[in-house]
Amino acid sequence: MSTISAEQLNGFDILADLTAKERKLFSARLKERSYAAGKTIFNEGDPGGAIYFLLSGEVEISQSLTLSMSTSGEYDQRDKSIIRLAGDHNPVFGEVSLMSSEDKRTATVKALSNCRMGLLIEEDFFKIVDGNREVGYKVLRNLCRIISDRLVIANRNVLKLTTAISLILEK
Repeated sequence: MSTISAEQLNGFDILADLTAKERKLFSARLKERSYAAGKTIFNEGDPGGAIYFLLSGEVEISQSLTLSMSTSGEYDQRDKSIIRLAGDHNPVFGEVSLMSSEDKRTATVKALSNCRMGLLIEEDFFKIVDGNREVGYKVLRNLCRIISDRLVIANRNVLKLTTAISLILEK
């Protein structure tokens, strides 16, 4: 049984507009995990299959600066920090692997401080949304908003980057 209550899930955008009873469907299936500061939670390219609810602590999400173009795997493996998430903002992460046909992590997540999380595996997530159509609609609508908002930010960043590169190349 989960030690994470429905009340602790109250501020998460993915569960917006859900009643306490509806949030309990999720809290009952969450598996509590703790990660020490400095611990990598998962790496870019790892198999996915779960979404994380950050209850406390702070994490950093980063991505590789380059794509692997060689079959030998030899390429620049430096990462670029994309964002930091703090538990007091009730963020979720790992959602892309639930919705992607590739089922791979698109970023690396590392604990910057001691973190407490709720882990919801893909099978449990879809049992809830498939078995409770109204709840499923609300959660998937919320998830679409979260992913769309993140896509808009990513698009702006790509536009800024391509503009900066174009200005540099014009000189």
